[in-house]
Amino acid sequence: MTFTLRLYTLSLDAARLVGPLANTIAHSDPDLGRQLRRALCSVHLNIAEGMNARGRTRPLRYDTALGSTNECIAALDVAEALGYVERDEATHDKLQHVRATLIRLVRRTS
Repeated sequence: MTFTLRLYTLSLDAARLVGPLANTIAHSDPDLGRQLRRALCSVHLNIAEGMNARGRTRPLRYDTALGSTNECIAALDVAEALGYVERDEATHDKLQHVRATLIRLVRRTS
């Protein structure tokens, strides 16, 4: 449980970093900003659901969170490529940490 509680906190920290970037992106591209915000919320909410889930539901929630984390990373990459934001290494590293942790959880609970 401690492992997933740390992931919950890590995910929330990532949301605090990505949220302002999503707002900045939305000024140039409202659709991409909304998509990034939805994916960001999905990461954290699916982690929360997976924490106390039982059986096959747990790995499914973590797998969904992993997909949404990948979507956040891709949205930030494309926003940078299109010149909406500059790359923020701290944010990228935080999302990669969430991603790596989710990969371990998905493999462990499958």
